[in-house]
Amino acid sequence: MDDRIRPFAYRASDRELAELRRRLRRTRWPDRETVGDWSQGVPLAFLQDLCAYWADGYDWRATEARLARIPQFVTTIDGVDIQFLHVRSREPDATPIVLTHGWPGSFFEFEAAIGALTDPVAHGGEAGDAFDVVVPSVPGYGFSGKPATTGWGIHRIADTWAELMARLGYRRFIAAGSDWGTSISTSLALEHPDRMLGIHLVPPLAAPDRDAPDLTRAERQALAELDERGATGSGYSAVHASRPQTIGYALVDSPAGLAAWIVEKLWEWSDRDPDARSALTRDRMLDDITLYWLTGTAASSARLYAESIAEVSAWFTTANGPPVTVPTAATVFPREVPRPSRRWAERRFTNIVHWGEPPHGGHFGAWEQPDLFVAELRAGAAAIAAAHGAPPSFAS
Repeated sequence: MDDRIRPFAYRASDRELAELRRRLRRTRWPDRETVGDWSQGVPLAFLQDLCAYWADGYDWRATEARLARIPQFVTTIDGVDIQFLHVRSREPDATPIVLTHGWPGSFFEFEAAIGALTDPVAHGGEAGDAFDVVVPSVPGYGFSGKPATTGWGIHRIADTWAELMARLGYRRFIAAGSDWGTSISTSLALEHPDRMLGIHLVPPLAAPDRDAPDLTRAERQALAELDERGATGSGYSAVHASRPQTIGYALVDSPAGLAAWIVEKLWEWSDRDPDARSALTRDRMLDDITLYWLTGTAASSARLYAESIAEVSAWFTTANGPPVTVPTAATVFPREVPRPSRRWAERRFTNIVHWGEPPHGGHFGAWEQPDLFVAELRAGAAAIAAAHGAPPSFAS
């Protein structure tokens, strides 16, 4: 292993956890909403119940014990510490893959999928399905360092991931992710195409063809939901992009405020159909919220919007951006927004080798439906391998 890579472990102090509980119990609550739904934000009763459980029922120590069983490391790249999970498969020909999260997510999004990805034989797959899995925390998120200067947008992070994978000994690899992870993976394909076996985007970001005379019913529905999200559900993004420091004061100081800011999106963006049987439970949501609280990353994570959201928003609303030619796998979960059609995506991604539309899942597909996510990554990797003329399993 590169000597610049160091083992990483984390344990919150008893004092930190006691202070969290004290703040939760002393929350100064607003009056309740004047509507009977979530249209004004998180309902008061919902958040009070969640915070009461966070203070007196949720067990962060159990979460730390789970994390301690996953190999974790840190390395300094471009002056910033990058923390990451790195689980190598026992299979000698495992395909290297870097999985990138977004906001308000974290490495927890991929935790439940790691076992099946690295040890497929034990999880209903074949040896040829194996991956070596790398899950970094985006700079400013989780246990990674917080950039002290501007300039840390998606392209610089892509360069950082390329260096990280080189230090781990992976000359070529697959890049995959959702939310910011989609954009960072796309940037890797644009800036380091020679390093990419391929990319797997959940979903690909491509502007809709609004003027097409033959829009399908699914395309019309996707457009309607995209427009609704822009009109009523993107205020957080405007705040992050314009005043990340200002919102940071409230979110770093109030755990109830932080919980409301994050859980609104976990609720709104996920697939809430009872038939979906989502794995994104109350405890799993609190894993993520507690991570943001203990690391104090509300402001630092929001700054990525100031760096890159204008460019990325254009990619899925008005302008497709530079064409991407590396082999591309795509997965579009049914409750995702945006939700491009394949023909829209093909206008930018010129080498789509796999297109998946699982039956359940929303914006946090890997978190909500880890089994479906694993199946999609396996299918995508097989298609990428075939595009290279290689067998379904191939090493870097």
